[in-house]
Amino acid sequence: MKQLSNRQILLGITGGIAAYKSAELVRRLKDHGADVRVVMTAAAQEFITPLTLQALSGNPVHTTLLDPEAEAGMGHIELARWADLILVAPASADFMARLANGRGDDLLTTLCLATPAPIALAPAMNQGMWRDPATQANAAILQQRQIHLFGPAAGEQACGDIGPGRMLEAEQLAEHAAALFQTRCLDGIKLTITAGPTREAIDPVRYISNHSSGKMGYALAEAAADAGAQVTLISGPCNLSAPERVNCVNVVSAEDMLTASLNHLGEIFIACAAVADYRPVAAADQKIKKSQASMSIELVRNPDIVSTVASHAQRPFTVGFAAETQDVLHYAKDKLQRKNLDMIIANDVSNSEIGFNADQNAVTAIWPKGETSLPQASKTQLARQLIALIAEQYINKGASD
Repeated sequence: MKQLSNRQILLGITGGIAAYKSAELVRRLKDHGADVRVVMTAAAQEFITPLTLQALSGNPVHTTLLDPEAEAGMGHIELARWADLILVAPASADFMARLANGRGDDLLTTLCLATPAPIALAPAMNQGMWRDPATQANAAILQQRQIHLFGPAAGEQACGDIGPGRMLEAEQLAEHAAALFQTRCLDGIKLTITAGPTREAIDPVRYISNHSSGKMGYALAEAAADAGAQVTLISGPCNLSAPERVNCVNVVSAEDMLTASLNHLGEIFIACAAVADYRPVAAADQKIKKSQASMSIELVRNPDIVSTVASHAQRPFTVGFAAETQDVLHYAKDKLQRKNLDMIIANDVSNSEIGFNADQNAVTAIWPKGETSLPQASKTQLARQLIALIAEQYINKGASD
């Protein structure tokens, strides 16, 4: 069920004894990579506490239509836009009736009216209530409106009756939810990206660094998350906000970045950071005072992060970047072979329109048996193209191994 990786699922819980199964459903959805937020009706809170669902989901539980703590007090609109799927489990007969009639008299029904996301219901009620003509008519109306019904199952019920009306089990519901989403090129793949510059301390107030803004790396992280990957972004100092659905690890120096990279190795590693090649042999404990007309700082080479990863015993599919100012393709191809990479992305940083700090880029992707040039475009657009290309080469390499 890799289709659930990075999906944002809003789980609605209505009143009914089957609400106890919702706790396990939260666990199953999260196990498959989904980010889960919970909305509970007043009746649901009589069967299971919001605190339980908050602990399991890792997110606050929403119970109030007009939340004064939400942006402009319009929490229902924020949640409606956030969700990739609204799954109501259990969905009581009362909730189905209210939704079929277009009611918006609590938070959950209002969300269902406001969301552009698909909606799925897992009916749970007494077999007589499920068989009642009114409930069957409501179910038909909801299905006509493209609302999905998962179940119900038949069997023994809490009241002692036997028949249709049982809520499906948590794993079954997770499988049905996953089936609503198309497979993406990196569903469930663990992917690590380095981004931004590193800073190598000279003393407590000075450092060696470069002009990297981190924009390309952050755009790649967002594109990879959109493609279904479980992304860890290892970032040097940047003035950028981490993309949603991405685990961001902040570092400063090249040695910090190497340690973080080795601690978060996945199946694909993209070395997009502009790592300082050298660092001072020793950083001064106190600020160095200006005393002479000139000074010398002895430098030592930093560890080569992408080479270290490419030679690791648990070697991932490794992609490097070659930011050059001349003979770009020549240097990139040499780096591809010398560092034993699976792919390298070459770009000309001497061009101010596509260099450091620019919002656009143009690159050539090179791999052992081919290459392709991607013309100038926004880094966001280019990142999507690169992620699709990296996924294609990753799959092809796996098929040939």
